[in-house]
Amino acid sequence: MIRTNILATAASGAVLALGLTACGSMGGEEATDSASPEETRETAEGTAGGGMSATEAFGPGCAAVPEEGAGSFEGMAQDPVATAASNNPVLSTLVTAVGEADLVDTLNSAEDITVFAPTDDAFAAIPEEDLNALLADREQLTEVLTYHVVEGRQTPADLENGSFTSLQGGQVTAEGSGEDYTVNGDARVVCGDVRTANATVYIVDTVLMPS
Repeated sequence: MIRTNILATAASGAVLALGLTACGSMGGEEATDSASPEETRETAEGTAGGGMSATEAFGPGCAAVPEEGAGSFEGMAQDPVATAASNNPVLSTLVTAVGEADLVDTLNSAEDITVFAPTDDAFAAIPEEDLNALLADREQLTEVLTYHVVEGRQTPADLENGSFTSLQGGQVTAEGSGEDYTVNGDARVVCGDVRTANATVYIVDTVLMPS
């Protein structure tokens, strides 16, 4: 089992907001750095409900996203990330975990973050006894979930050979190109560059575990 060393205050909105104070300039740079490969995947820029514009997300897992309604790409672009995830049919276990860790308001109020969101199948790959123990341990669960969140809206180009500091404090790495990316070496991005009102989401097929 993972040893927990995260402070109880890591789950508070104040601490998360403090960790994100450096994101403003990063977000601006990323908006201008998106280049050729990404241009073909993005719709014309605009805002939806005050948030970022929806994108033409990529990856085989995107087929499970509804074409219309709150769970569609357009619908998710209008909601903050925890709310948007709750409308996505492949992220129900993640949504449950975020609720158990009392991180819904924290994630929804954050500005310009990137979330590596494990699918239900990713959680199902964890032995049931271990998963139940994780969900029952708020401190440990908070450590694992905050490891999936990094500062700034990371573009696919940023993931080509990227290293990011998670809100948990550990390093998250990514590599790949085009529409084929992995995180920490073996977690595959199955639906990437999904926009919500305050985050960019990469849905992955493996739960990331901090060292």
